[in-house]
Parts: sequence; structure tokens; C-alpha cells
Amino acid sequence: MSSDKTLIVITGPTAVGKTQLCLDIARHFDIPIINADSRQIYKELSIGTAKPSAEEQQTVKHYFVGTLSLQDYYSASLFESQVMDLLDTLFKTSDYALMAGGSMMYIDAVCDGIDDIPTIDDDTRATMKQRLAEEGLPKLCEELQRLDPEYYEIVDRQNPKRVVHALEICTMTGRTYTSFRMKEKRSLESCRSVRPFKIVKIGLNREREELYNHINARVDEMMQKGLLKEAEALYPMRELNALNTVGYKEIFEYINGRWSLDEAIERIKGNTRRYARKQLTWYKKDPQIRWFHPDQKKEIIDYIITEST
Repeated sequence: MSSDKTLIVITGPTAVGKTQLCLDIARHFDIPIINADSRQIYKELSIGTAKPSAEEQQTVKHYFVGTLSLQDYYSASLFESQVMDLLDTLFKTSDYALMAGGSMMYIDAVCDGIDDIPTIDDDTRATMKQRLAEEGLPKLCEELQRLDPEYYEIVDRQNPKRVVHALEICTMTGRTYTSFRMKEKRSLESCRSVRPFKIVKIGLNREREELYNHINARVDEMMQKGLLKEAEALYPMRELNALNTVGYKEIFEYINGRWSLDEAIERIKGNTRRYARKQLTWYKKDPQIRWFHPDQKKEIIDYIITEST
């Protein structure tokens, strides 16, 4: 792989308008899209993850869309490894590659690399799964706070997958999960010395009210397309970590009788807005991102070409 190759990264908060712009960028450079969405990778999740349509996937080839089952184990480290292998192939026929999505850890894994986090053995995984079922998430969060207070402060403590994985590392190795993670963001120059290609990061954003309107409209569209029916089919698997996802978990609460459907829909909108804010907070830590409105296609293409030469 040569340093004259360029990985284009397009990211931004949920519902900002990444899909259409990425299709346009992919067609302009005649390249496929490497999907960096940790939920769109599951074949069972379509409507609730705003997965690219079959027509869109026929128009532009997508990687890492619908390739796994909900039962399959996956992680940011696996994504990094698989994307790096894929880039070796893609860069043989093109000077550009495009990765797009809103899963921050997946994007960071490919751009910055992640430390060599150990693979969890089966016994540790089974034990922690049992503890989660018997003791509950709050109890495990307390233990994580004691064993790795630094990671406890930044982890999504409502996400059992994140909490459990950190505890698996702590209990299996006797070290903090933080000790295995990147200690700091690499500078652009350092990053380029680690990755044998250039990285051009594009961030998409809108004014807050405009973004929130897009979020609300997309939730309404998901309901019209059949999110309720999709969630009902997935309800028997609701305990899986991959289904602890905005859109599905609120509908599950409606199905089990806790909320009305209208309340579940409003909760989806509110939780999606909160997730968008969390994404933007994460992105603000990365000075390499150049921000644009999704409608600025020409300016984005010009910027990519300038930065890659």
C-alpha cells in the first residue's frame, strides 16, 4: 500500500444526511462504501438502523452491511482488522476508498488503530454473561467503577455490551481496560506514519433545530416503513446486546405493556436526539475532522481532492 492512497472518512450524527451524500461521493470517485455502522452490520436489523436500501446497495457496492447475525460476536478490533485487509485489496485498483458511518469507535479503530486488546476466553465470557443476568447492569457498573474508574467515567453505562467487555478484560488480565486502549489521539502526522495511506475526515452537521427535525421525521418514516413489525419479530431476542439500540428497545417497552405506542415513538425521538449530541461531543475531540453541511457536495469533493494531493 502506498502513501499516495487516500481513505475518505465521512461521519456525523445520526440522521444528518450521510447516506445520500456518501452515495454521491462514491459515484463521483467510482468506489464502494465501507460501512462503519455497528448495527447495520446485522442482517436482522434494517428499518430501525436506516440500513441502505437494496436499490442503493445495487447502485453502489457496500461492505459490512447485513453480513452478520445478531448471535455473532463482533468488536471494533475485528472491524479494524477486516477493514485494513479490505483496503489492501481496494487500493490496488483505486487511489481512493470511502468509509462512512456514525459508529465512533469503529471509525477511530480504523483511523488511529487500537491497542492489542486480548481475546476473551469462553469461560470468562460465560461467567460474565451469567453475572449480568443474575446481578444486573447497575451492580456490574459499580464493579467497573472500582476496577477501572477512568473508563467508567466515559463508558455508556446503559450499554451492557460495553460494560461487560471492560469487566471481562479487567477480570481476565488483572489490568484495567483503559491500559489496553489508546492513551491519546494521535496527531495527523503520527496517524499517517501508522497507516500507509492518507486519511481525509469529513464531518457532516446541521443547525441543531434542523438536525432535530430530520431526526423526528426519520423516526416517523421508520414507523411508516414497519419498525413496529420488525421489532415484534425481534422481541424474543431482546436480551441480546445488539438490540440494546435506540428504536428497538423503546418498541420493546411498548410490546411488554410498559408504554403506549405514542410514548415509545416520542422516546425514540428523544433518545435519538441525545445520541446525536453524544456523537457530536465525541467528534469535537478530533481536530482532523473538517465540517460541512450535507448539501455542500461540491465543496466536499474539492476538499477531498485538495487534501489527497
